[in-house]
Amino acid sequence: MNKLKHIVAVMIMAVMSFAANAQDTAASANTDIMKSNGKIYVVMVVVVVIVAGLFLYLLRLDRKISKLEKQ
Repeated sequence: MNKLKHIVAVMIMAVMSFAANAQDTAASANTDIMKSNGKIYVVMVVVVVIVAGLFLYLLRLDRKISKLEKQ
């Protein structure tokens, strides 16, 4: 479980660092265009699905490894 907490903490820090670097004015213009077309929500859904899939994969992998270590 300690490994899981470590993985979650690293993922949160990575997301926060990307968000901090995403404050460009050029990126703001692209975001405004995507917001006006409604496509920003599609991008956000895709990103959330990918991150959730990776998280679930890591969780499942951790459980399998823990089960093998106990045997």
